[in-house]
Amino acid sequence: MREGSPSVTARRVAAYRLDSDRLAAPFGDPSADERLARDVAGTAAGQSERMARYLQARTRFFDRVVVNALERGAAQVAAIGAGYDGRALRYAKPGVRWFEVDHPDTQRDKRARLEHLGIRTPHITFLARDLRDAGLAAALTGAGYDPAAPSLMTCEGVAVYLDEAVLENILRELRAVAAAGTRLAMSARIPVTTPAGRYPRERFDATVAALGEPALSSLSADGLRALLATTGWRAIEVPERARRAGFVVATPV
Repeated sequence: MREGSPSVTARRVAAYRLDSDRLAAPFGDPSADERLARDVAGTAAGQSERMARYLQARTRFFDRVVVNALERGAAQVAAIGAGYDGRALRYAKPGVRWFEVDHPDTQRDKRARLEHLGIRTPHITFLARDLRDAGLAAALTGAGYDPAAPSLMTCEGVAVYLDEAVLENILRELRAVAAAGTRLAMSARIPVTTPAGRYPRERFDATVAALGEPALSSLSADGLRALLATTGWRAIEVPERARRAGFVVATPV
């Protein structure tokens, strides 16, 4: 992303999500999430049908993971690269603490919008940091994250913008503060080709590069499993369609 400016791709995701069917839960404030998304989306550029389908699938997957974790009793959620995600509002549950980690420029804009909209966030701890920097585990615990409590950690839509060395460090740091019973949910880019040999994500790569937020990583399915194993995580079974899309849920080894 361009230094000094909030993430443009994060704004676009918020715009796409306005048209997504969201999973209902017996807790939280969906209207607050929608108000934030509308404010963020503003005059965001037109949508691609392919990207809309992908983001709808990704949103449904992560909604389900979050609600399942909260219903199983997770006491805290750490959203790494949170962007303008509003699940901490939509799925706010009494007694659950949320930790949102993101680049200072994007997080500053998000917090200003929340304040302008009058949306209160006493249950959210905001951690402004560049994910390329070491020390994520210490930053989380220093902000009150309890490494002894089972939790949910999410890395949605961020891995593609990180080089593999940075992603490996993030996974190691998260594992260092992951108690037994914790779940890690992440999305990664799995390279695919058409029968004609064309790489169908070339347009995405060109678009995000032009926005100043180039795609930096792409892992094979085997490479992703190896990366998780190397950093102390074990992938657990997810539906085949989710696996092909690069959606992963893992547990500490």
